[in-house]
Amino acid sequence: MRTAVPDARDAADAASPLTRLSEDERLLRASVRAFAEAEIAPVARRMDDEARIPRALIDQLFALGVMGIEIPERWGGAGGHFFLSVLAVEELARVDPAVAVVCDVQNTLVINALLRWGSEPQQSRLLPALASRSVGAYALSEAASGSDAFSLTTRATRDGGDWLLTGRKLWITNAAEADFFLVFATVDPGAGHRGITAFLVERDFEGFAVGRKEDKLGIRASSTCELLLDACRVPAANVLGEVGRGYKVAIETLNEGRIGIAAQMVGLAQGALDHTLAYVQEREQFGKPIADFQAVQFQLAQAATELEAARLQTYNAARLRDAGEPFLTAGAMAKLFSSQVAERVSSLAVQLFGGAGYTKDYPVEKLYRDAKIGQIYEGTSNLQLQTIAKQMLRRR
Repeated sequence: MRTAVPDARDAADAASPLTRLSEDERLLRASVRAFAEAEIAPVARRMDDEARIPRALIDQLFALGVMGIEIPERWGGAGGHFFLSVLAVEELARVDPAVAVVCDVQNTLVINALLRWGSEPQQSRLLPALASRSVGAYALSEAASGSDAFSLTTRATRDGGDWLLTGRKLWITNAAEADFFLVFATVDPGAGHRGITAFLVERDFEGFAVGRKEDKLGIRASSTCELLLDACRVPAANVLGEVGRGYKVAIETLNEGRIGIAAQMVGLAQGALDHTLAYVQEREQFGKPIADFQAVQFQLAQAATELEAARLQTYNAARLRDAGEPFLTAGAMAKLFSSQVAERVSSLAVQLFGGAGYTKDYPVEKLYRDAKIGQIYEGTSNLQLQTIAKQMLRRR
C-alpha cells in the first residue's frame, strides 16, 4: 500500500518556516530597527559611560509602542502577541542590549504577570500606565536567594487590611526608573515555597525605597539596584494572584522571561557579527582585506551558523508559547545556547578587530562586556542545564 504524498503547496501552508514573519511582525521589526539605529546607536557609548538611560529615550520607547506590546488595546497597549516582544528585544539588542533589557523586563515579566494573574481592578489601574509612561521591575532575588530563588527572607505580615513587607532585594533590573515593582515575599517561612506571595508595590508606598545602584561590567546603562522595604505598607488589593501562590507566578513568568533573554543574546550576537563583517572587508593586511583570508572566512561562517541556530531555537520557543504548547525545555535550551553564542561571537568580534576591538572606540568592546550577563540572570546556565536534564529524564 502506497502512502499518499501531500501536495507541495499543502505542505507549505501547514508548516511555515520559523523565520517567516507575518506582515505585523515585519512592520514591527523594521520600525524597531530603524528607531534603534537612528536614536539609540548615536548615544549608546555615552549611556554606557554614564551608566544611565535618559528618560527622554525611555519616553521614545513608549511612543514607539514597545513598552506595552501584549497589553490589550482597551488599556492603551498594542494588543500584540509574545513573539512581537521577542522581535522588539532582538532588534534593540542589536544596537544596545542595555536598552533591550528594559523593554524585555517590562513585557515578558511585569506585564506578562499582570495579564496572567492580575484581577480586573489591578489590570485596569496599572496596565494603562505601563503602556504609556510607567516602567515596571521584577523583584525576586535577595542576597542569599539567587539561583535558590525561593529561600526568601523578605517577610510579609498582616496588619489589618494591609500587608507589611520587610526585607531587602538585590540586583533588581529597572529599579532606578520603575514606578511599579512586582515583589515576592513570604507570609509563612515554615511553609517553604508555599508561603511565597507576589505583591504589587508602588514606588511611593510608605516604607519603600530604592537603594544603591550597582556598578556593573556590562549592560551598564540598564539600572540594577537594591530595594529596601521597612514595614512597607501594601494594601491587600495589591496581592497578585493568591496568597501563598507567588511561587507559581515567579516560576511561570521566569520561564517566559528566559525566551526574552535569549532574544537579547541573539540580537547582541547579530550586532557584533554585523560590525565584524563590515570591519573585515575594510581592514587590510598583507595587501588585501582580512576577509579574503580563509581562516577569517571560516570563523565568520561558524559564527553565523551558530547564531542562526540560536535564533531558530529562540523563535521556536516563542512560537510554542504563543501556540499554547509546552515550551519549558525549548525556552531553557534557547537561553542556554543563545547566551553561549553571544559570548563566542562577541569574543570573535573583538579578536578580528584586533587592537582596535580592545578599545572603546569601537562598539564590539561593549558588546563583549554586555554578553556575559546572559549566562547569569533569569537563571544561570547551570540551572538551564538542570531544567533540560530533568525534563529529558522525566519523559522516560
